[in-house]
Amino acid sequence: MAAVNSSKLCCSESRLNVMFRWNRMIFKLYFMFTFLLLFVSLCFSDDDHEMEEFLKREFSLSKPYQGVGSLGSSHWELMGDAMVTTDQVRLTPDMQSRQGAVWSRIPCQLKDWEMQVHFKVHGQGKKNLNGDGLAIWYTKERMQKGPVFGNMDNFTGLGVFVDTYPNEEKHIERIFPYVITMVGNGTISYDHERDGRPTELGGCNAMVRNLKHDTFLFIRYVRRRLTVMIDIDGQHEWRDCLDIPGVRLPLGYYFGASAITGDLSDNHDIISLKLYQLTVLRSKKEEEEEEQDAITIPSVDNMELLRLYQSEEGMSGLAIFFTVLFSMLGCIFLIVIGIVVYSQWNERRRKRFY
Repeated sequence: MAAVNSSKLCCSESRLNVMFRWNRMIFKLYFMFTFLLLFVSLCFSDDDHEMEEFLKREFSLSKPYQGVGSLGSSHWELMGDAMVTTDQVRLTPDMQSRQGAVWSRIPCQLKDWEMQVHFKVHGQGKKNLNGDGLAIWYTKERMQKGPVFGNMDNFTGLGVFVDTYPNEEKHIERIFPYVITMVGNGTISYDHERDGRPTELGGCNAMVRNLKHDTFLFIRYVRRRLTVMIDIDGQHEWRDCLDIPGVRLPLGYYFGASAITGDLSDNHDIISLKLYQLTVLRSKKEEEEEEQDAITIPSVDNMELLRLYQSEEGMSGLAIFFTVLFSMLGCIFLIVIGIVVYSQWNERRRKRFY
């Protein structure tokens, strides 16, 4: 009887041990899964999960464009050949030698913002017989006529250009229309002859002319990171165009849009400009660092590295061909040398056994 009780006791103890080990293993797996989930969420989280956006009507322009251009009755002011219709603000008509603009009257004091631009470029000119393009601005200056898509040269701030005509003869690797982004500090000139290449931050192809569907441009500035995207395919999907960290833009600048025509022309229309304030979560340390490092002049960190990357990226097709060719020849040469060295070493190794 004692033996039976002893066996039952041992059996129950073994069951308890198994259950204890099983529960401990489940707890460990649960803990590891929770930790892994938290780690992945932290790694893959971006600003979209930390932001709330609010439409700022005082910096937005949309139908029915009530009072636009009228003194004191609107937040927006027209300049040059720009005019308001029921469907759009037309910056330039499809006529030669015109320029026009629309500018916000209120300086923007937002740290983080997002601008969504609904625009249209269309005209009678055939391919490569149209021009010149439009620009979206966030600059210190406003209401200044000039040669840079209808605005002044040597501007201070941000310009995003939809360039529809290639001035540079050698533009084999670039298809126009093309979206270009530039940050100016008041002393940097836009190079028309080279389509702004020496001072651009980057850009992308954007076939926006004479499309039947809507075309959009997206500009976001968050934590000194500038992102530009486009939606021009009628699919209601944003396509990446530019993403650059370390862009420093001061507060208190003005939003605007401008366009220009020369010997060639197009209708350049703004259908809406919608500015959203982005509320971004920041730690106290980040806030203190931003307060200590107040921005007074627009600039871009590591601009020299960016230009070096662009020069490498912008090599001609012939240069790329020879680079690939010599790289392949170099690899073949190294492989041949390796085979010869290995065969000699293997031969000497075999001779040691005779």
